[in-house]
Amino acid sequence: MEVSTPVLASTAGGAIARPFYTSATEFPERQLSLRIAPELWLKRFVVGGFDKVFEIGPSFRNEGLDRTHNPEFTTCEFYHAYANLEDLMSMTESLFTGIAEHISQLNEAGVLEPTTVNFTAPFRRIDFTTGIEEKIGRRLPDLTSADAQVQVQQIFNDLSLPLPDNPTLARLMDELCSVYLEPQCVDPTFIINPPECLSPLSKTFIHPTNKQRVAARGELFIEGHEMVNTYEEENSPFEQRRKFEEQARENRSENENENESGEVDESYLSALEWGLPPTGGWGCGIDRLCMLFTGMKRINDVLPFGNLRAVTPGLHEVALSKKYDMDGDGSSK
Repeated sequence: MEVSTPVLASTAGGAIARPFYTSATEFPERQLSLRIAPELWLKRFVVGGFDKVFEIGPSFRNEGLDRTHNPEFTTCEFYHAYANLEDLMSMTESLFTGIAEHISQLNEAGVLEPTTVNFTAPFRRIDFTTGIEEKIGRRLPDLTSADAQVQVQQIFNDLSLPLPDNPTLARLMDELCSVYLEPQCVDPTFIINPPECLSPLSKTFIHPTNKQRVAARGELFIEGHEMVNTYEEENSPFEQRRKFEEQARENRSENENENESGEVDESYLSALEWGLPPTGGWGCGIDRLCMLFTGMKRINDVLPFGNLRAVTPGLHEVALSKKYDMDGDGSSK
């Protein structure tokens, strides 16, 4: 069932990113946010008894503007009661191979340039923690230990890797993935079972090989870019509270930007207390999907009116001045 959820609310909901803030004339003292994801609203539908729901619509993140990112973007998210991670990855494979077959007809007609990506299912899978351990030649520390962040930072020092800004444990692990795993994902590849700290809204389990606490999550990467994020939803209000609080504690300890979303959503926790069945969630950026299958290299080229810079009067001259600071295809270095 297709549904519509709030774009403007008191919480940004469902992801960790910097929101756009505003206020309403009716109650100017209350800070409101444009949503960064519809996830928490959609899962409320499942709590209410709607087993399969989806929404295609805009989301907003007050962050960077580059070849593959625009502060306003379109996503498709669905939530399917009683679907597990294997089901979700199988659905993803069917969707992408089906799109590729239809697009190939346009390629043959000369409408689009043929792609070199091999969409033959099943897609390759890389395990997050064991994949990184193989690449760096050592075992990762217990990522739930009190000094995990310090130990992972030491790995960065030993490998002469620059630290990311605000190096929380989640950011450090995400950076290791960006350096060692994502470049391997040219043809469609799922990176599965990331550490719990990277996925506070998903169910977790103990990894059978290295005993890390990991998320029942898979991210589909193609040509090095994330295309799909899918996981089994955490449906315990007690575990979800623990994960929210751990995330908030980590953010505070690292003095993260106060404007970054990451608060404990008490309203969502109350909804979980009514009972969320085992549920699989799936999200895909429509703009990136269009880029992939049309061969476009910049998100600006698949947006009817261009990116934020193009639709903001007075910034054209700024854009021209920045052109000389960018690489040959007009994207940030």
